Amino acid sequence: MLRYERKLKKRGFDLVIGVDEAGRGPLAGPVVAAAVLLKGYNFYNRIDDSKKLSPAKRRNAFFEIKNKSLYAIASVSHRQIDRINILQATILAMQKAILKLARQLGPAELRRAFIIIDGNMRIKLGLPYQSIVKGDAKSLSIAASSILAKVYRDALMERYHKVYPDYGFDKHKGYPTAEHRLILRKIGPSAIHRKSFLKCLEKI
Repeated sequence: MLRYERKLKKRGFDLVIGVDEAGRGPLAGPVVAAAVLLKGYNFYNRIDDSKKLSPAKRRNAFFEIKNKSLYAIASVSHRQIDRINILQATILAMQKAILKLARQLGPAELRRAFIIIDGNMRIKLGLPYQSIVKGDAKSLSIAASSILAKVYRDALMERYHKVYPDYGFDKHKGYPTAEHRLILRKIGPSAIHRKSFLKCLEKI
């Protein structure tokens, strides 16, 4: 999980920023991205692709990562997703998270920084970066960012559940489960549903 970090350090980039997102697939809510600059690589909790961890393990890792890193989290709303599409919204969320983190660093530190991003994304920033397919399973820095993004977004959807209790957001977090699709067929979308995603309803 440290192969990329070690290679980059040999090239003079000792400040490696991992970036990942959560929420590309849901029918409702925002897409969230996190950027993480780990201060060290020793963790008590397991740091891995967030999808491989239970909710309890993700939460424990979330707090440890926050204590052992510089980080930033950013989101793009369901409305903007509908306006610009989910790919562009994901890229925008990542760029916003990276810029928020970059503002915590000085000019000299930024010259030593390199960004590694999960997936096959192309971003527009004045910093060197590399996209890594399945990076959340290959890099500790990206895995840490995947956990921050996932836990943050899940908590946000649980808060939305209190506003829209009929939709079960506390359970499925907006993802297109069978239960979620059934609810949508019965009562229609809420104010936070992505209208551009609801074509799936035609298939149920």
